[in-house]
Amino acid sequence: MRARMLAAIVCGLIFGAGLVISDMINPGRVLAFLDVAGSWDPSLAFVMGGALIPSAVANIIRSRGSAPLLDSRFYVPTNRSIDWKLVTGAALFGLGWGLVGFCPGPAIAALSTGRWEAALFVAAMLVGMLVYRLSHRQRLPNYSAN
Repeated sequence: MRARMLAAIVCGLIFGAGLVISDMINPGRVLAFLDVAGSWDPSLAFVMGGALIPSAVANIIRSRGSAPLLDSRFYVPTNRSIDWKLVTGAALFGLGWGLVGFCPGPAIAALSTGRWEAALFVAAMLVGMLVYRLSHRQRLPNYSAN
């Protein structure tokens, strides 16, 4: 358990450092990326493209192994359908991202800047997660061992 927790902390720190170094915790940079009709900033596309490399490597490793090093199984979503829940969630995510320039990971990393906007966003996000949890009472929906 300690090794898993340590791995999670190290991965979170690496992810957060990447967000800070690439300035993805700056909502202005994200909003400039979304402003395709104005002064578009493509730098977020490079960050997204860079994220595909470790993700592809991880998927190759997963496809060749039966379990990760620190757990008994992989947790992979099994629901591949595009339903109203996915479309509604994606629309709400995009709306929130486009309005304020934060998404969950960068907002949490932006807490390190002391910006009140980041704290307010994270607090609202936690309330939304709590409401979902209480209304659905599910632990890991649509996940199975792969």
